[in-house]
Amino acid sequence: MSALAKSVQHRVALLEGLPRDELFIHEIYRSLQGESTFAGLPCMFVRTAVCDLRCSWCDTPHAFKHGERFKMQDVLNRVLAEKCPLVEITGGEPLLQEAVLPLMVQLCDARKTVLVETSGAHDVGVIDPRVHIIMDLKCPDSGECERNLWSNLAKLKPSDEIKFVIASRADWDWTASIIQEHYLAEGFICLVSAGCDTVPLRDLAEWVLASDLNIRMQLQMHKYIWDPKARGV
Repeated sequence: MSALAKSVQHRVALLEGLPRDELFIHEIYRSLQGESTFAGLPCMFVRTAVCDLRCSWCDTPHAFKHGERFKMQDVLNRVLAEKCPLVEITGGEPLLQEAVLPLMVQLCDARKTVLVETSGAHDVGVIDPRVHIIMDLKCPDSGECERNLWSNLAKLKPSDEIKFVIASRADWDWTASIIQEHYLAEGFICLVSAGCDTVPLRDLAEWVLASDLNIRMQLQMHKYIWDPKARGV
């Protein structure tokens, strides 16, 4: 086993023995939603700790292992106290933690608009249907393409969104092929963004225009407002 695989295995093991009513949380904060069709709206973010993927362009490695244990009810109370209509559960990889599922149910019961951002490597069929899923299909240059769980495509709703982070022209070609092969643009909102300054925004815009695909290019709005390395925004 490689050193990286051992490191990932160790960090996922941090969740072993976590009580079913507890979450390992990296941070909870209120900011503007920076991505998706909800971009620009005030949003409460619940960022879980620990991820079992290691994408080459990941911008939240600080969430791999650093976090605190919270009772699920305490997380719920903290989010509801802010009286913000929009809530996103992100990570890390939120679907690694069992208590994320009832948390989302209770947030929906409280009439919140709930988003969950997930890698697409885990079964999304267990998520409350009221939740808006933003599923990140991994392109080849992420280094995690083989982890895509393709059966998830049949479990998404028309209101869900599929995100692709493009790190090269090869990634773009793969993305366009996948969208066409699975008719994704006809069934879902497809989002494409450039990964970590590896692709000029103008190039990505021109690829989108030349493709004639009905998809949405997006920017990470928060990185233009605040320092790209800032946390809690």
